[in-house]
Amino acid sequence: QVQLVEFGGGLVQPGGSLRLSCVASGRFLSIFDMVWYRQAPGKQRDLVAGISHDGSTNYADSVKGRFTISRDNAKNTVYLQMNSLKPEDTAVYFCMADFKFSLQSDARTHWGQGTQVTVSS
Repeated sequence: QVQLVEFGGGLVQPGGSLRLSCVASGRFLSIFDMVWYRQAPGKQRDLVAGISHDGSTNYADSVKGRFTISRDNAKNTVYLQMNSLKPEDTAVYFCMADFKFSLQSDARTHWGQGTQVTVSS
């Protein structure tokens, strides 16, 4: 049983910053990719940024240059630093991670419950 819990959402003015955290807990061997997604009302869930275990990153074009994803493998935590926030960044932000539970098993994907980010004046 594993759990992903997101922290750090809230209300921020346009141009402001927020830092999201997602902590993984439970029994697992390792974590492969950790990814942030977001879903605005009435829209599909879209990838925001991802990071591999060795630190390789990828970003959606809409957030390049404004958002930075990082992780601390010792703390089983992934972060999303969001700067220069825009109203269109308003969404529920979800954390996703691929867990390895044994050497013999394939990685399995788990999701957090999400944290609301609202960018508004």
